[in-house]
Amino acid sequence: MEEKIKAVLVEYSNLLFATEISQDLIQFQATRKDVEGDLTLLVFPFVKLMRCSPVEAGEKIANFIIEKIPEIKKCAVINGFLNIVFSDDYWFNQLKEIHQNEHFGFSKKDSKPMVMVEYSSPNTNKPLHLGHLRNIFLGHSVAEILKANGHEVIKTQVINDRGIHICKSMLAWEKFSPLNKNGERETP
Repeated sequence: MEEKIKAVLVEYSNLLFATEISQDLIQFQATRKDVEGDLTLLVFPFVKLMRCSPVEAGEKIANFIIEKIPEIKKCAVINGFLNIVFSDDYWFNQLKEIHQNEHFGFSKKDSKPMVMVEYSSPNTNKPLHLGHLRNIFLGHSVAEILKANGHEVIKTQVINDRGIHICKSMLAWEKFSPLNKNGERETP
């Protein structure tokens, strides 16, 4: 939408500002949360060209872009800032486009490295609890975010049935099992 507003202002600059302007003069910023608007146009760069107050310049620009761009519902000038509100049809069309594009928000798979995400891995000898669900959701989310950023992702989990009793047995075997004639531990 920024590009559309810029194009209209540049195209009709002789009519609106009585001179040609470049796109560099047109500056946008995010609208503050305490005021209504989807996008904010800075009016100050146009005040000198239009030879009027920031409020008057903002109102002239607002009336002009509302007339030329049907996706703009209304505008409000506050202290030299033109807060632009987009129409419901604009947002509906944006959502429809996003819905129709199966790969919206995904980066292309270029030469990004393959990533393995290991998650869940509950001990099979114990019941699942909320902590396991947290890890499952976090792991799945991380994997999907990486995939959306163009990585090839392998999801895996290690089935963890090795409790402390297995670790103690392995340590005991390593320390106390007899050596064979090659100096290696014998497997029981």
